[in-house]
Amino acid sequence: MSFKVAFIGAGSIGFTRGLLRDLLTVPAFNDLEVAFMDISERNLDMVYRLCARDVKHNGLKVRLRATTSQREAVRGARYVFNVARVGGLEGFQTDIDIPLKYGVDQCVGDTLCAGGIMYGQRGVPMILGLCRDIRAVAEPGCLLLNYANPNAMVTWAANHFGGVKCLGLCHGVQGGHWMIADVLGLKKEDVDIICAGINHQTWYIQVRHHGQDMTGKLLEAFEKHPTYRVTEKVRIDMLRRFGFFSTESNGHLSEYVPWYRKRLDEINEWISLDSWINGETGGYLRVCTEGRNWFETDFPNWMKAPPVEYKPEKRGHEHGAYIIEGLETGRLYRGHFNVVNAGCITNLADDAIVEVPGYIDANGINIPKVGDLPMGCAAVCNASIAVQRLAVHAAVEGDDTLLRQAMMMDPLVGAVCNPPEIWQMVDEMLVAQARWLPQYKPAIAAAKARLKAGPRVKTREGFQGVARLHTKTVEEMAADRAKASRMAAEADKAQDRVKGRKSARKGR
Repeated sequence: MSFKVAFIGAGSIGFTRGLLRDLLTVPAFNDLEVAFMDISERNLDMVYRLCARDVKHNGLKVRLRATTSQREAVRGARYVFNVARVGGLEGFQTDIDIPLKYGVDQCVGDTLCAGGIMYGQRGVPMILGLCRDIRAVAEPGCLLLNYANPNAMVTWAANHFGGVKCLGLCHGVQGGHWMIADVLGLKKEDVDIICAGINHQTWYIQVRHHGQDMTGKLLEAFEKHPTYRVTEKVRIDMLRRFGFFSTESNGHLSEYVPWYRKRLDEINEWISLDSWINGETGGYLRVCTEGRNWFETDFPNWMKAPPVEYKPEKRGHEHGAYIIEGLETGRLYRGHFNVVNAGCITNLADDAIVEVPGYIDANGINIPKVGDLPMGCAAVCNASIAVQRLAVHAAVEGDDTLLRQAMMMDPLVGAVCNPPEIWQMVDEMLVAQARWLPQYKPAIAAAKARLKAGPRVKTREGFQGVARLHTKTVEEMAADRAKASRMAAEADKAQDRVKGRKSARKGR
């Protein structure tokens, strides 16, 4: 069969290459048209050269092209993947460093908290522009598959304001599934799960092994695990107090709620520095920076390495390719997807983007009704949904009052900062990110004037956080080339959330 798939933000090289492998492993998809689009010509050239070599090695007739034009990339496309990081690492740096001046210490900063909210302000205009191009030139009924963070906010904007059907995709559920199987001493395929909530705050509301409910056994199993009892203290504490395990990593979860990073002198009690994802200050920024620098330096060696084999046993765990396979071939696929709630979780708002089980086949995307979340879990999610709604509307309307209110309502920002601090922090972030925020032009001019008049509140100038690690140079990384290459690939969309769980099992 023949149809077109477009990758927007294809310069996320490792992630794009892996998604293409997963897609082209399907025998029926050997005659596709694939378009890569990125604003970085250098990254675009690198991913095109790597993937073209892979396609040729596997003997496929796939027509692969690269372009810097978003509209040309989606022209005639039946499916569009969005994996763009708006603002790149330069914008990401300000998401982490400016809030630190106000005592907001983030590990990841791409979903909620100050960094995630501002990432959404950059991402929403981009996704609305992409939706306009899809409506104008893509195949009618084109499905947008969004991997970009903040996933819920971007998916919310596309569905409610973009006029395009959009599924938000994430691998957090798979990663936690591996971990649960590990602590129970079982094979992943023998553990059945149902998750429900919102992206990065999804709860394993049902865990079964051969029909037996294992949910109540998780707390003791995690508390006794020799590794996770050290690396997953936040998740275990949330499990202890709310009764259900959360999909998201220790570091990520710690910045979504008001309790674990509010007092700087207590942060290290809740995190582990064995891996960035367990709570390191700016950990994801560090590994992304190291990964980018290493990849750019080591790219010639990647081209010398053997091409990727498109074989079933090499296929990854990302939802995207399986969704397309289900829709096109009728092969049933079950996963967890981010969709407009519309009554699926009955004690969360209908307009929210929820992460819930779904079934994909030739009949389409089918989402069963979950019903009520446990009351405490719903309360945690509803607090975040309120922030997401304010942030999305702020980004769509260019309303900096709504943006400031989103910051005030954010659980961690609100726990750390008072209103004058939040107002000044938003001013700083708007000015620092002005090039990616066209909708805020008047607000940015006013913010510049206020900042020029002098600071209204005292800040921690030069503060690097309580758990910041050194960003390695290329020369330092070269001491262990294999590890550097692995980390470069894993940092691309935080792949070690899944892979790291498997390697943790093998290392025991």
